[in-house]
Amino acid sequence: MKNKILEIKNLSKNYHDIKGEIKAIDNISFNVYEKDFISIVGPSGCGKSTLLSILSNIEEKSSGEIIWNKNDIVIGYMLQTDCLFPWRTVLENASLGLEITNKNTKENRDYLLYLLKTYGLEDFINKYPDSLSGGMRQRVALIRTLAIKPDILLLDEAFSALDSQSRMKVSEDVYNIIKKEKKTAIMVTHDINEAITLSEKVIVLTKRPAKIKNIYDIEFKNKRSSLNTRKEENYNTYYDAIWRDLNE
Repeated sequence: MKNKILEIKNLSKNYHDIKGEIKAIDNISFNVYEKDFISIVGPSGCGKSTLLSILSNIEEKSSGEIIWNKNDIVIGYMLQTDCLFPWRTVLENASLGLEITNKNTKENRDYLLYLLKTYGLEDFINKYPDSLSGGMRQRVALIRTLAIKPDILLLDEAFSALDSQSRMKVSEDVYNIIKKEKKTAIMVTHDINEAITLSEKVIVLTKRPAKIKNIYDIEFKNKRSSLNTRKEENYNTYYDAIWRDLNE
């Protein structure tokens, strides 16, 4: 049985402007267990990214509880863009998280080199970002995040800047790396296929104020891949149900 690492209870977020109070997130509750890969989908502007910002302490919640299984939780955050600095080499970019968090020890640098070598970037560590493909840049961004040894990864539309063909390949690469490194992940995406393909659980939010419309446990018989999952007999059932939820 997997251990629960995060419990979200009755989470709400309100904003205030000259017209009064605006409710962005309304009474959201769900649990996250070790090694889960969860996707959150919902209409544009419904509050998906706001939810990740609250979990990562970038924004404050208005009410509700966020209960972690330990006090010193380490959170890794991947944004829509890779945020690689053009004047830093691949190795220097991948080291940035260690530098910022004061974890730039020999042990962690060795782990970073292991990640770069294991996931196909060994020959590029002294090159600069402009010599990398979009997919390779995202791999560097992921490794930069993994290097700090996070307990949970938050991915905010991490593949949206890529063309559709690259997106399928890169998202699958990232999924495989996360699974091999035995990490827990919560991903925000607007792509239903991406959510179904990568996730064991898909949470569907309503339009703003965001509430949970449905939660789907995604199960397939065969190994997950962009092509394999589309051939599964229950793929269309999941897709159609999530599509209906988003368009009601």
